[in-house]
Amino acid sequence: MSLSQENPRPERMGTPSSNRLLCKNILEREHFFSCVGVQILYSSVASLFPANSRANCDQGGREYKLSSISVPAQIPSQVLSTPKKRAAKLTLWPLVAATFFMVSGGTYGTEEIIHGAGYGRGILILLFLPVLWSLPTAFMIGELSSALPHEGGYYAWVRRGLGNFWGFQEAWLSLAASIFDMAIYPTLFVIYLKQMAPWFGDGNHAILAGLFVVVTCAGLNIAGIRVVGITSLWLFFLLSAPFAIIVLMAPFQAGAFAEPHSANAGAGLGLLGGVLVAMWNYMGWDNASTIAQEVERPQRTYPRAMIAAVLLVSATYVLPFVAVYFTGMPASVFSGEGSWATVAGALGGKIAGFEWLRFFIVLGGMISAFGMFNALVMSYSRLPLAMARDGMLPKVFTKTSKRTNAPWVAILVCAACWALCLGLGFSRLITLDIMLYGTSLSLEFVTLVVLRIREPNLKREFKVPGGLLGVILTGIFPIALLSMAVVKSDSEKILRMNGLLFGVLIIVAGFVVYGLTNRLLGSANKVTPAEFGPEQTA
Repeated sequence: MSLSQENPRPERMGTPSSNRLLCKNILEREHFFSCVGVQILYSSVASLFPANSRANCDQGGREYKLSSISVPAQIPSQVLSTPKKRAAKLTLWPLVAATFFMVSGGTYGTEEIIHGAGYGRGILILLFLPVLWSLPTAFMIGELSSALPHEGGYYAWVRRGLGNFWGFQEAWLSLAASIFDMAIYPTLFVIYLKQMAPWFGDGNHAILAGLFVVVTCAGLNIAGIRVVGITSLWLFFLLSAPFAIIVLMAPFQAGAFAEPHSANAGAGLGLLGGVLVAMWNYMGWDNASTIAQEVERPQRTYPRAMIAAVLLVSATYVLPFVAVYFTGMPASVFSGEGSWATVAGALGGKIAGFEWLRFFIVLGGMISAFGMFNALVMSYSRLPLAMARDGMLPKVFTKTSKRTNAPWVAILVCAACWALCLGLGFSRLITLDIMLYGTSLSLEFVTLVVLRIREPNLKREFKVPGGLLGVILTGIFPIALLSMAVVKSDSEKILRMNGLLFGVLIIVAGFVVYGLTNRLLGSANKVTPAEFGPEQTA
């Protein structure tokens, strides 16, 4: 109710003193629109009211007539700030699909396991290694990501638990390894592409095709995390379709091929080599943790996504080999990269002279390489973003897209570095990958134990069962496997240097780079629990 309605003729109110008394009584009854109420509730829009409104209220008379007390109808829309449009976040199944590509990328790359160890031992390796290697890692990631769902993931965990120095080393190991890893996927894309279009094997055509992968994936990542997640989900379905056909067709061709199911003595990699290749194919579970702030309800989503991804990856590795085994096809057919195309050609046959299933397997190889590169761009690009926010890298890396929150500077810089490595001809470097990844993973398991001891009241939506002893035992098998792998595999050469020595040099270089960044940028901010918000403590 406005004052003009309650007192339609204020000019007859009488003396100034009576006017002031009447004004006071009305204001007490209509307190929401009182001078005091306006000053308290609408202080942020004081400019909407005349500066002399209080004086007019005290003086009474005609000037008081609603000019200083009636609140314009538009005040709420001016006072209440319009909420910003929230960038889309990643939900459960897109996160599972992205994790699938960060770790696996499908059945491709596992052929050497069967060729080296035979069907029986090879399938057992693929079945039991997730129990000793993947599940403990998934449990560790589930607890830490539910307790500390922060941008940068494993970097943020280690920095919280072990301090700035080791947090920097954690990120350094991943980014250094990515220089050698990320150049492989565009190369694999081109290898499969050449089987469909030999033109890409001439001159610089292969480099151009590799650049196409890098540029396209960078564009998808700048378009937003939701775009990457949905793309990964559809790529997973397309990639899995030809292998699902193999699994469905195999029972109808049981025993149709030769039947020596075990590898010849000394053939291929052997049992230990098969374990190493399987470890390489089951690596990368923590990569999905770097996007935690861009995941819907990360405390609940991450544990579920990790368990689902472990089961999914294991199934995509094991089921196609079991199906081919029952056809009687010898293990020797899996003699190297591209063997699945040969198997598909034999199983699918020809339709009008066209090897249709072989074609889809080759196309799936391209999808696999593209999907892995695309998902890993999303993962690695969040490390420079988080480090820059902590003062460990130049602030330019903190720039993000206003529409999608994608760290476009970090994406472009990382993509440019990976593109420059396309012509170096890196092959799959198992020793180097296992060494660098193993060191960073060991830091994560140590962080898990340290945080359980140092911050027992940290809120954890998911906890590794078994108390402190269970947490310690969780890391034993993965670290033991990593140690064995590093000790036993020392035959790789990188830039004409022993692979182990090269890995040690990269690790030592991280110490030097940390000192240089501290000198150039100043000491990084100290880690405090307040950094991560009070809501994270129980």
